[in-house]
Amino acid sequence: MEIGVVAGFAAFLGKYLEQQFNLTTSSANQLLGMTAIPCACLGIFLGGLLVKKLNLSALGAIRMAMLVNLISTACYVSFLFLGCDTGPVAGVTVAYGNETLRVGEKPEVPCMSNCNCYTSSVSPVCGSNGVTYLSSCFAGCTTTNLTGCTCISSDSEMATAVPGKCPSPGCQEAFLTFLCVICACCMIGSMAQTPSVIILIRTVSPELKSYALGVLFLLLRLLGFIPPPLIFGAGIDSTCLFWSTECGDKGACLLYDNIAYRHLYVSLAIGLKVTAFILYTTTWYCLRKNYKKYIKNHEGYTTPTELFPSSLTMDNMKDGSQNPNRTKFIYNLEDHEWCENMESVL
Repeated sequence: MEIGVVAGFAAFLGKYLEQQFNLTTSSANQLLGMTAIPCACLGIFLGGLLVKKLNLSALGAIRMAMLVNLISTACYVSFLFLGCDTGPVAGVTVAYGNETLRVGEKPEVPCMSNCNCYTSSVSPVCGSNGVTYLSSCFAGCTTTNLTGCTCISSDSEMATAVPGKCPSPGCQEAFLTFLCVICACCMIGSMAQTPSVIILIRTVSPELKSYALGVLFLLLRLLGFIPPPLIFGAGIDSTCLFWSTECGDKGACLLYDNIAYRHLYVSLAIGLKVTAFILYTTTWYCLRKNYKKYIKNHEGYTTPTELFPSSLTMDNMKDGSQNPNRTKFIYNLEDHEWCENMESVL
C-alpha cells in the first residue's frame, strides 16, 4: 500500500501542482526534482540508519513502520486544506453577462460571435474584471496585445487582459506551506521502506528468504505500480469541468474543479495509507501472538560461546548435543567451512 501511494500520488503530483497553484509544467517538475526527491532519498537513508543503530527486531521494525505511517498520514491530511480555488472562469464556473451558464459546453455569446475560437487547446487570460477566460479569443480580444476585449467590458479602456489565470487570494502562502509539508512527508514516509523489508527478512526461515523476497517484489510491481495510477487517473478525470474537443472527439481536460480535485486526490492517498496501517497492525498482532514461531527461531539468539565452546569436555559434548541451534548451524555450512569451524571447536 505504501508503494501504491508512491506510484499513484507521486505520478500525478506535478500535474497537481500545475492545477492547484497555477505553475507551468517545467516549474512544477523542477520543484519536485529539487525538493521532494532528495527528501525521499534522505528518508530511506535515515530509515536504514535507525534500524541499524537501534538494532531493531522484527517487532521493533514493524512498530517503527507503524509510527512513520501515522506521522506521514497526518501530513497527507493537511494537504486537504492547502490549495487554491478554481476561481471565476467565464463560461465554465460563471456565466457571460446575462447568458445562461452551460457547464462543459463551448460558450456561445454575442461578444465573440465573429470569433472562431478553438477548444483543442487553451491559453487562459485574466481579465481586468477579475474573471479568467479560456483564451484571448474567448475574452473577445481583437488585438494581440490583449486589448479591446469586448467580453470583458464594453469600455475599451477597461477591456484588457493579461496572460495566465487570475490569482487566488492566499494562494502563494498556501503553496509555500505545501512545499514544506510535502518535503517532510516524503522524508518521513520513505523511512518505512527499510523496516518493511527487515520485517520479512527476520520472520522467514533462511531457506525461504530468497523466495519470499522474489514474491514481495513481484507483488509490489503487480499491485503497487499498476492499479493505483489507473485509480488516481480515473478519479482526477472525474473532477474535470471543461474538456478539449478536436474534430468532434473528446480530448484532454482543460480545466478542473480545484477543490474536488484536491479532496479526491488526497483522499485516495489517505485511504491507501490507512489500509497500509491496518495491514501493519495485523502483521504486528500476528507476530506478537506467534512470537516463538516467527521470530525467536530466526533472529539468532544463540551466542558464539554456545555455538563454539572454547574447550571440549564430556559436559560440553553433552550440552552441545542438546543444543539444536548449534547442530542446525553446522549442518548448513559448506564443506570447507564445516572443517574450519570444527577445527575451532576442537
